[in-house]
Amino acid sequence: MSSTFLRLFILILIVTVLSGCVKSDTQEVNFETIMSQRKAVIIIAPEGFQDKEYSRTRKALEENNIDVSVASEIEGKAVGKFGGEVNVDITLDEVKVSDFDAVIFIGGPGARNYMEDTRAHEIATATLEKGKVLGAICIAPTILAHADVLKGKRATVWSDPLDKSAIEILKDKGATYVDQSVVVDGDIITANGPATASSFGKKIAQVLNNQ
Repeated sequence: MSSTFLRLFILILIVTVLSGCVKSDTQEVNFETIMSQRKAVIIIAPEGFQDKEYSRTRKALEENNIDVSVASEIEGKAVGKFGGEVNVDITLDEVKVSDFDAVIFIGGPGARNYMEDTRAHEIATATLEKGKVLGAICIAPTILAHADVLKGKRATVWSDPLDKSAIEILKDKGATYVDQSVVVDGDIITANGPATASSFGKKIAQVLNNQ
């Protein structure tokens, strides 16, 4: 009887030790995954950002294991063109480009507020200076144009048959306008509207994960 008990005790001890080893390995893998996870900050207007561009871009990034933060002019909640609400994690003044691997500007009518915003321009410039990925969709590439980071670069932007003003802004600022859904030129990725948001997000994720 005592011999049986002893064998049972030894078996339980072995199982316990092995379980501890497996748990330790799992914790190590999870830690390494977290440490290697890429980070992106999506910049939206406090009012009037394009809801689908935001949600679809974010979804594509997160599906590719990219951690996403949201920045805007003010704290609290930002409200989209179609009424969607998004919690703002940090303000523009708090954005430290060195904390992220990608900086992404979302379009919508509210994005025009950033065309002449020196903080937005400084963020765009610092993103490229630090070798990070810089993205902009819909009307937002005009923000990059005004930041003078599109000179000599290929880029796309939103337009329609009755309004080509955004294209002219890019050209006036030295960019080469390309009539494509998503355009990649080095570390700069631009897209031309809501319908391309998923492809835009996937392309950013692809570039980040291949670095």
